Amino acid sequence: MQWLDRIRPPSVAVVDLQGMIGPAVRPMDFSRLLARLREDQSVRAVVLNIDSPGGTAVGSEMIARAVRRLREEKPTAAFVGGIGASGGYMIAASCERIVALPSAIVGAIGVISYRPIVHEALDRLGVQMHVGKSGRLKDMLSPFREPTEEEREKEQRLLDSLYELFIEGVASDRGLDTEQVRELATGEVYAAADAIERRLIDDTGDLDDVIDWAAEQAQTPRRVRLVRPRRGLRGLLLGRASAALVAGLLTELDSSLPSGGGYALYTGGRP
Repeated sequence: MQWLDRIRPPSVAVVDLQGMIGPAVRPMDFSRLLARLREDQSVRAVVLNIDSPGGTAVGSEMIARAVRRLREEKPTAAFVGGIGASGGYMIAASCERIVALPSAIVGAIGVISYRPIVHEALDRLGVQMHVGKSGRLKDMLSPFREPTEEEREKEQRLLDSLYELFIEGVASDRGLDTEQVRELATGEVYAAADAIERRLIDDTGDLDDVIDWAAEQAQTPRRVRLVRPRRGLRGLLLGRASAALVAGLLTELDSSLPSGGGYALYTGGRP
């Protein structure tokens, strides 16, 4: 509806990115939303309101790429009101500017893969698993047996490659040296003040401060349009992600997440 975009007054779009990337924030839907905002002539700037511990590596990268395309055409900023960690931080870093509440935590640059090994529990129940396969490593990530040393090494190489992509993306987006980011990429989170010192974020403040900046950069009146992505029942149940321990538990229980996948996810609690 391009005609509607033309008659709408110019505005700053504020988009909530709340919860885990994958179950609560659907990467494809969110990327399409950002594409629509990029094409919407009435939207002069975009603010992402982030409270997320991350999620799947693929989903986080998909959204970050959509943000970078948006940033090429319109001022784009991130506000972290609780947690902007791992994949949540990857997305924030893809914006032009990052502002966080003083009490927020950010960072957790790293990749994790985990799955339960359940063969002993099944043995106690008298359950045996038969696996038919073509390809020697087809069941490399099976939860029904211990991985071999070769499989552990291959999985680690995969995680290392995702880790390098994460580091390179943050370095490019934040204008930092790759080795500087690597020193910070221990998986730990930082308080907002510490993150400023390390140039992971730009300033502390609140959402209003970020909206003011976006309106000024776009040279448009401070008119806000709240944009909330559609969320299914699972997203509503997961809710906001400040309680990252709960989010981590739900990830483990969510059968829709593939075992052994790579996650840009912070699973700790707030300090």
